[in-house]
Amino acid sequence: MVYFINLSSKKSIEAINITDRVKKVIEENKITNGLMNIYVPHTTAAITINEAYDEDVFKDFLDKTSEIFSNLNNYKHAEGNSDAHIKSAIIGNQRFIIIENSKPIFGKWEGIFFLEFYGPRKRQVILQLIKT
Repeated sequence: MVYFINLSSKKSIEAINITDRVKKVIEENKITNGLMNIYVPHTTAAITINEAYDEDVFKDFLDKTSEIFSNLNNYKHAEGNSDAHIKSAIIGNQRFIIIENSKPIFGKWEGIFFLEFYGPRKRQVILQLIKT
């Protein structure tokens, strides 16, 4: 079963918490136990699981990745978004989560984040549910 989350980023670089949207798909489909692959089909965006409690975690994360991979470097790619491609490739475009008793298994503070590196844009996240 494949499902889609459509979203729009508002900034050039941002972290969007999609945890509640993912949980809603699990609930609506009455998945008791299984796996979910969360996939981002964009080469300038990524998906990650990290702390969802303190927003400063992602402010620091996005600031530091932009410092390390600045868009001011002399990249060969003429489109001007090489830094976004590098960030996406390093962080990754998919994650698996475990579903047990109709809930995703997370650490206490964790959430699922879509990471925009070349926005603002309309984006999509693809969810594939695998029942076990």
